[in-house]
Amino acid sequence: MKMENYMKEEMLKAQTLIEALPFIQKFNGKKIVVKYGGSAMLDEDLKYSVLKDVALLKLIGLKPIIVHGGGKEISKWVRMSGKEPEFINGLRVTDKDTMEIAEMVLFKVNQALVGMMGKLGIKAVGLSGKDAEMLRVEKKLAAGKDIGYVGQIKEVDTELLEALIEDDFVPVISPIGLGENNEGYNINADDTACAIATAVGAEKLVFLTDIEGVFIDPTDKRTLIPEMDLDMAHEFVEKGVVGGGMLPKLNNCIQAIENGVARVHILDGRVEHCLLLEFFTEKGIGTAILKEPIFGKDDIYEKIYR
Repeated sequence: MKMENYMKEEMLKAQTLIEALPFIQKFNGKKIVVKYGGSAMLDEDLKYSVLKDVALLKLIGLKPIIVHGGGKEISKWVRMSGKEPEFINGLRVTDKDTMEIAEMVLFKVNQALVGMMGKLGIKAVGLSGKDAEMLRVEKKLAAGKDIGYVGQIKEVDTELLEALIEDDFVPVISPIGLGENNEGYNINADDTACAIATAVGAEKLVFLTDIEGVFIDPTDKRTLIPEMDLDMAHEFVEKGVVGGGMLPKLNNCIQAIENGVARVHILDGRVEHCLLLEFFTEKGIGTAILKEPIFGKDDIYEKIYR
């Protein structure tokens, strides 16, 4: 019986690999951008799980790019410096001292991720948007107010990224850009991922978050929407179906799709191996935003407007 159980388990593993084959063929050689943030960055087990997923994606022929944040860690160090973090409309007020802290923290996070990728046998290179003037920004205002060194991306130079990807490296990018006078500017990590995915023509952009996806009713887990097209996404924004932290994220998804990214995914980074579940299973997890129209929208609209 023990041998029979063993064989059943092995057959299940083989079947899983066979089911993944069409997806592996579909995405082989394609660029994907993973925006890495939330709890998946704070829990060591989750961090290792996410990076193992990225390593596997790389080894089977995909071309991943990681863009990471570090907001909670930056806030911690700002407090340790004797200041209280300040935000306006979700944007960090970033004076010169806070900018120095942000660069220090993001460099530390960046190098830790590169080191972990190395332990998994993957060649990774840590970058910020300053390197090779990759990310050029202009000052971003919040509610018409100057909030310091906070940037909005106006140009992405992909020459260095393309060269690294061609040489079999995984770029790991922190969201720092260069202003008009070559000063460092803090950039929202979601905006950075969106801009880079658009610039490199990524097949997929994945946001790892602390929620399961987009819900019609966030208090009812049964209302998770597995797929939505651009029309639905626009309507969700215009009708106020989504709000809070999901609103800017959904706007980023819309922008990426409209600028050429084929698919954008919002996944729960707290789920172990969430990337593999999304990429290589029929159902996937989270919410996918697609360029092409999808069928069966009437049932979803009925739930929203009933």
